[in-house]
Amino acid sequence: MTAPVLELRHVAKSFGGVHALHDVSLQLGAGEVLGLVGDNGAGKSTLIKIITGYHRPDEGEIYFRGARIDDLTVTKARALGVETVYQERALADQQSLWRNIFMSRPLTRPGGFLKVAEMRRVTSELMREEMGFTSAILTPDTPVTGLSGGERQGLAIVRALHFEADLIILDEPTMGLSLSETEKCLDFVRGIRAAGKSAIFIDHNIFHIYSVADRIVMLDRGGIAAEFPTSRFTLEELTRIMREVAATGRFDEADRQGDAGGTA
Repeated sequence: MTAPVLELRHVAKSFGGVHALHDVSLQLGAGEVLGLVGDNGAGKSTLIKIITGYHRPDEGEIYFRGARIDDLTVTKARALGVETVYQERALADQQSLWRNIFMSRPLTRPGGFLKVAEMRRVTSELMREEMGFTSAILTPDTPVTGLSGGERQGLAIVRALHFEADLIILDEPTMGLSLSETEKCLDFVRGIRAAGKSAIFIDHNIFHIYSVADRIVMLDRGGIAAEFPTSRFTLEELTRIMREVAATGRFDEADRQGDAGGTA
């Protein structure tokens, strides 16, 4: 069997007397989009910072493609193929598209000279083939300020795919987007799966997650309260489950199935 792209085993993290995460175990397969949901303070941000090497867990193990990784750092996580698209999008608004694509990873000649023409050419191909830009107004030299919110998210996602990220973490990518921009952003997320890559999609809007995620993990009070394939429940049922978890901190699928059997 192919090893998961990412596996966490019994991960825990505390800050002083606050237990941000406790006994968190999960797996993420190749070509899978995992929806990560939970109220504010559930532990989502801490979990992502551990996966990206920003925080080190107090307990537990982290595996990438079956290999245990000790002392994970931000630099090591990026080398392992982990990229994060934050809700702020981490783009330089006043810089051109090609400079944003190759930010911190420029193409250079011996001696450190930039391959500007090649970076423009590659950006033009990405705009046409991956981002679907057809307007002659937009060129590799267009500043990011000329893009809509959805197009900016697409730029950040395409940048991660271009540099062959195996795991792309999307931190509330639809926040502040219009309906049409949101759908375009969700199309880019579907493109991650189509490219055979994996994603962790964090969002407060369960409607967005439900439309693209293969599996959902619900965090509550620092632990995993529920985990199941998206196809197991309708959107209406999933909304009720989220309310149940928020109120009780747990979800017992066996009880729910028993209730259903009793009323059949």
